Amino acid sequence: MQIKYSLTEEDYINFNLFHMKNSHTAKKALKVQRYLIPIVYMVVAYVFARVLDGSYILSFSIFGIMGILWIIFYPKYHYNFVLRQVRKMIKEGKNEGLLGDHLMTISEDGIHDANPQGETKVSWSGIQEMKEDERNLYLYNSAVSAYILPKREVLDLEELRTILSLKIN
Repeated sequence: MQIKYSLTEEDYINFNLFHMKNSHTAKKALKVQRYLIPIVYMVVAYVFARVLDGSYILSFSIFGIMGILWIIFYPKYHYNFVLRQVRKMIKEGKNEGLLGDHLMTISEDGIHDANPQGETKVSWSGIQEMKEDERNLYLYNSAVSAYILPKREVLDLEELRTILSLKIN
């Protein structure tokens, strides 16, 4: 089976966001960042109240509100930060081999992906897993990288899913 597709900047950004939202390590880091800061706020509130001989209620109220707002809004900020960083990294280097036109050949031996700048080949044992979202299929060849296959470019998505599910362990 051969699939001609064009990988866009948006496809690559979607992969990075998908990976961040589904990676155990990234989810754990987000959880620590999301809840550790409000705990620090409460410690600071206690220190302020003790050092300044102020009201504990006022101090905890102010820092408590800040902590609650942090818990509510931090995930959105975090994912927007990741999105901005990925966009910057794409713009700072040559990405011709990553973005643009590709021809993926799926065979009994594995996957062969060619573009105007080069080609890669991986056997089925090199594909660790297949994941997908509403826009793309991701064929992970390591814990942090994957072949990104836009669903809009696939003529028979169910046939492709069947082939890949038989080949990927």
